[in-house]
Amino acid sequence: MYHSEHVGHAYHEAQVEEGTNDHSNPSQNHDPHAHSDHSGHEHGHHHHGNFKEIFLKSLPIGIIILLLSPMMDVRLPFQFTFLYSDILVAVLATILLVYGGKPFFQGAVAEFKQKAPGMMALVSLGISVSYFYSIYAVAAFYLSGEHVMNFFFEFASLLLIMLLGHWIEMKAVGEAGDAQKSLAELVPKDAHVVLEDDLIETRPVADLKVGDLVRVQAGENVPADGIIKRGASRINEALLTGESKPVEKGAGDKVIGGSTNGEGILYLEVQETGDQSFISQVQTLIGQAQNQPSRAENLAQKVAGWLFYIAIAAAFIAFVVWLYIADIQTAILFTVTTLVIACPHALGLAIPLVIARSTSLGASRGLLVKDREALELASKADVMILDKTGTLTTGEFKVLNMETLDDQRTEAEIAALMVGIESGSSHPIAQSIVHYAKKQGIQPVRFDLIEVVPGAGVEGNANGRKYELISQKSLEKELAVDVPKGATVSILVEDGKPIGTVALGDELKETSKTLIQALKQSDIQPIMATGDNETAAQGVAEQLGIEYRANQSPQDKYDLVESLKNKGQTVIMVGDGVNDAPSLAMADVGVAVGAGTQVAIDSADVILTQSDPGDIKSFIELANKTTGKMKQNLVWGAGYNFIAIPVAAGILASIGITLAPAAGAVLMSVSTVIVAINAMALKLKN
Repeated sequence: MYHSEHVGHAYHEAQVEEGTNDHSNPSQNHDPHAHSDHSGHEHGHHHHGNFKEIFLKSLPIGIIILLLSPMMDVRLPFQFTFLYSDILVAVLATILLVYGGKPFFQGAVAEFKQKAPGMMALVSLGISVSYFYSIYAVAAFYLSGEHVMNFFFEFASLLLIMLLGHWIEMKAVGEAGDAQKSLAELVPKDAHVVLEDDLIETRPVADLKVGDLVRVQAGENVPADGIIKRGASRINEALLTGESKPVEKGAGDKVIGGSTNGEGILYLEVQETGDQSFISQVQTLIGQAQNQPSRAENLAQKVAGWLFYIAIAAAFIAFVVWLYIADIQTAILFTVTTLVIACPHALGLAIPLVIARSTSLGASRGLLVKDREALELASKADVMILDKTGTLTTGEFKVLNMETLDDQRTEAEIAALMVGIESGSSHPIAQSIVHYAKKQGIQPVRFDLIEVVPGAGVEGNANGRKYELISQKSLEKELAVDVPKGATVSILVEDGKPIGTVALGDELKETSKTLIQALKQSDIQPIMATGDNETAAQGVAEQLGIEYRANQSPQDKYDLVESLKNKGQTVIMVGDGVNDAPSLAMADVGVAVGAGTQVAIDSADVILTQSDPGDIKSFIELANKTTGKMKQNLVWGAGYNFIAIPVAAGILASIGITLAPAAGAVLMSVSTVIVAINAMALKLKN
């Protein structure tokens, strides 16, 4: 149910360069709010050609046209003409229309095939009308000597503005590629391949094949996903999985390409290369985030569709009315002005620029937003369900409390005895005590003999005395010890007398309390759902001051999400992407803590690459601010067009207010700049 096929990281690049428009989403098969059809017109105009190249090559042609063509029969100071200059302009305009206008016509064709004309159709209509009328004006002059005002200046300026705007848009959308680049840089360029005769061959990582045996020296980055065949080391996967500490790994363990090897030498067998590698899959997520429209963007496209029909109707009415009360040239003037003004460039940029900025900001905060719609839905969230272990807590044993029961001993002395008797043990409790002592700078007491007491703990001799470090239940008499809820308590006994206690447990992550406070301030109800027992769950819930559910199976969590959704509430689920997979998929927004598991990629809409619950606070802030910016830009883009179209059609001409094509082009460019500035103003708190 949660399996997906991952295309390579070249996915997004190919779309931009080749003009494809594939919005395949590996999470669609599970997500009730997933889009059933992402192909087509919604976002296709981003991928029709390289707008930077087209703009730069069109610019010289456009400038020549602007220098040789008067603006509505008014020659500007920088303009000049010569014999047959109008024919030269017509030829250059034809070249500009075919080359510079191609991406817009391609987009318009795609929209009409979808039976949903919108932004690209409007742009195509505007440049086509101004071009063909201008060609008619030149032909009329040479065939009949009649002077007809042409619109080559308006045509060229409009087309250049549109190309420039789309270049700016593509540049903004391409910002997410920085995250892809950073991920790619984690993988070394070359790998040390072990040949049959144990010789080492240095080979480009791109040439690695599944089954190759590679050697990874100490301090090197792992070149590909694989399984360790020989050697042992500590692997730092922090940049990839959010695991803050190096992980001990040996023969049979899996390693991720891009992680950093510690002090040992490893020989690993390559399992995944290219598109199937972990890093490539994460890169794919970024590409999908840039190419998947949200419902707000669909709304923008619908608004553009309305504008298309309104523009056609307004232009037709303007033509008929002005033809009746004036003449053909006046009618054409107002018709062309109406169609030029209707071009929804500001509206077309309104949502994509905000999303591009949002995606870039999210990546800088460790947030990979897999589904754009998650941002909008998160801004409407009513409830957030959070897993406990590994999400709100570290998922590791740590010393929570240490006390002395002997007035003659200090806490440091008790710790020195405990760490001494536990030295050499690999048990999680022992390692927690050792780590605690090292952090406190406490030197261990030397023990002569240490033995394991089955089912109880350990015992040993030091300084002529017998010591035991045993569980509370193994102690024959009851002790009144202040124990944190859900903690495991061990008692240090000296010659049969309890002299100290240590409480160990799963510690809250540093940012968990901050997250809960932020959720409450945002009127989002936090609920902890955990598979742990009642005591452990209650202890964490009381520290955080939240509602909880204990002993929850994956099915229980799934049912909890479903029941809340059935009540009409918008639900965010946060989990580690393993046992929480069904509920991550069921929730309106699934947030996976840690990007190291396949199920996180398959089931969640958002991935916290640093496994920090505090990043969820950033996600909620990002969601609210992104949604606000989208609404602002949508209102500006659409409002501008709805107001300008009737003015351009001449509805206010009776009181002396008209809007010429050139003025329309200027206002349109100003509108675009405002929309872009507003989008780039999206920021998160430090």
